[in-house]
Amino acid sequence: MFYKALILGIIGIIVVWDSRLFGRLNVEQPLIASTLVGIALGDVTKGLMVGATLELISLGLVNVGAAAPPDMALGSIIAAAFAILSGATAQTALTIAIPIAVLGQLLAIVLRMGMSSFNVLANKYIDQGKFKSATNLHIFWGSALYAISYFVPIFVSIYFGTGLVKQVVAVIPDWLTNGLTVASAVLPAYGFALLLSTMLSKKMAPYFFIGFLITAYANTSVTGVALFAILIAIILDQIIYKDKKSSSDDDSLDSL
Repeated sequence: MFYKALILGIIGIIVVWDSRLFGRLNVEQPLIASTLVGIALGDVTKGLMVGATLELISLGLVNVGAAAPPDMALGSIIAAAFAILSGATAQTALTIAIPIAVLGQLLAIVLRMGMSSFNVLANKYIDQGKFKSATNLHIFWGSALYAISYFVPIFVSIYFGTGLVKQVVAVIPDWLTNGLTVASAVLPAYGFALLLSTMLSKKMAPYFFIGFLITAYANTSVTGVALFAILIAIILDQIIYKDKKSSSDDDSLDSL
């Protein structure tokens, strides 16, 4: 179990460094993070199932300014690991993922409060001409603190908590499991609702409802709707918006 906890802790470091050190490879998305856990523990299918469920929930979570949303990446890593190691279902993993995501949110707030002092130290080092020390504050120490904030919770949870999780899963009654199944369907819908509340407009609404009606009444899969959407996007770009663009170019030439 030590080596599994160690490997998952390293995966956590890679995930937390995604948008902070590596640029943005989208490794911190719950779907990819859980899949990496599944690969490491030898159950890719379970990792994908947990990741897909949590990905739908996290679609509507947006980090605006200094506001820190629940850390679904941390929750997805631990939840996927527990689901695989204890044999629990993806729905049961939600009971682990959501509290851990909220805990990760609190840890992120405390961490950012502490790291805010780096700005004062960086200005002090710059005034003293210690440019390397100022750079190391953010590149080295900042990255190290983020790595610790993920590695420690993941390692401790996996190394000490798997046996306890097995006992908890064994005593979960059927009515609670059924309730979690319903919640697993409601929470993704809630995540989509949050996402649509920020992006749905009068211009985009017709396309959304066209896709919804095709899925609901034409018995077409989501993949089929996506292919139709690609064709519609190509048609709009080549016919409608191309004409508007050419007319605007002609107007600008006439003005010259």
